Amino acid sequence: MSEEKQYKPVTVDKPIPNTFDLGNLATFDTNPLDNALLKDPNTREEHLASVTRDNLQLLVNQLLSLPVKTTSDTHGLSTGQDSTMTLIQLPDPITELPREKAIPKAKAPTKWEQFAARKGIKAKAKDGKMVFDEDKGEWVPKWGYKGKNKELDNQWLVEVSDKVKNTDQELIDPRTLGRAERKKLIKKNELQHKRNLKNQSQ
Repeated sequence: MSEEKQYKPVTVDKPIPNTFDLGNLATFDTNPLDNALLKDPNTREEHLASVTRDNLQLLVNQLLSLPVKTTSDTHGLSTGQDSTMTLIQLPDPITELPREKAIPKAKAPTKWEQFAARKGIKAKAKDGKMVFDEDKGEWVPKWGYKGKNKELDNQWLVEVSDKVKNTDQELIDPRTLGRAERKKLIKKNELQHKRNLKNQSQ
């Protein structure tokens, strides 16, 4: 007849109470270890395992005192039956842990950024990508699909500027000219982007 396994109690008493960081699932035991048991090779491992077990039991006791949330999940089940899960809501971590990854290196400045630094040119403040269209009564993008910069394309009547009157540009459709200027600007930006990538790789 085999002997029944004796389990240790779930309550643990410590002379100095442990401190806990439940957000990181950690407990800190400041109680001194027994030097006599540590020096003896026959009892060292057993003593360390006993202290570890007690600290783990204290940590589990603290975790079971936290708020519990029960949810049902059907994802990933071949039978299609609901699976009930019990989740413990952990608090925010207290202990600051070191970074796992190295701090990212600063990107090399682009050709424009180098030029702006030499000339003392400051970047314009970004005021968002949307602008209010009073005719439509709604916010629309400044550029791109249905952008504000394309409103001239949909005008059935365009006023000719006084600057181009009685000149060769008087007969040029401003709507067509606006589209051509945008395409030219896009090609220029793409070319400059390729140059910047080439300069960074060198």
